[in-house]
Amino acid sequence: MTDPVPERPSERVAEIVDGYVARTIPIHVDVRAEQTVVSEPEADAILERAETIALGPCGCRRDAGNCDAPIDVCLAIDVDAQDLAGEFEGFRIVSRAEAEAALRTSRAAGLVHLAYRRGDSPVTQFCSCCSCCCWFLDRLKAFDYHEAIVESNYVARHDADACIGCGTCVDRCHFGAWTNDAVSAPHLAIERCFGCGVCAASCPADAIALVPRLEA
Repeated sequence: MTDPVPERPSERVAEIVDGYVARTIPIHVDVRAEQTVVSEPEADAILERAETIALGPCGCRRDAGNCDAPIDVCLAIDVDAQDLAGEFEGFRIVSRAEAEAALRTSRAAGLVHLAYRRGDSPVTQFCSCCSCCCWFLDRLKAFDYHEAIVESNYVARHDADACIGCGTCVDRCHFGAWTNDAVSAPHLAIERCFGCGVCAASCPADAIALVPRLEA
C-alpha cells in the first residue's frame, strides 16, 4: 500500500484561515470582507473623522494572557461605537484624546492595528494585536500566509545613513520584513512589509518612516 501524499503546509494554512470566520451569506448577495492592516496614518485619520469613539478590551489578549501588552486597545467609531458600548462588557464611550492615548500606548508596545474591511467601506472597528495572543496574526507569522491579509496603503522606508543598527525593527516586526546579518545595518524587504508602522514608531534614531506604497 502506498503512503498517503502529505498535505502541503500552504494548503493546510489556507484551510485553517479560510475556516477562521463563520459567514452567513444571503442568496444573490455578494459580501466581501477582508482582514486588513490599519497603518498609523489611517488609524489617526479614523479617529480624526469620528464623532463618537468607543474603547474596550482585546478579548484575545485578555483570554490568552501570553504577554503584558495593554488590554484596552480595541476601538470603534460612530454607530459601531454606540453598539459596542451598549452591548459588550468593558467598552465605553471615550474622548478623542483618550482614544489617541490608547493608540500611542499600543504603538509603544509594538502592536499591529488589524481590522475587517467590508468591501470599499471605511474601517469602523480595529484592534491592536500581538502574534502571541491573536490567533490570526500568529498563524500569519507561523505560516507566512500573506494571501490571508490585505496590506495597508503604506510601506516602511529605511534611512540607512541615520540607522544606528540597534535591531529594534528586526525584533519588533511581526511579518519578518526586517533582517539583520550582524555585519551591516538592518535590511528591509519591502515585499514583506505590510505598512503597520510598528518599526517606525519603535526606531530610536527616527531612521524609518511610513510612505505611500506607490512611492516606495
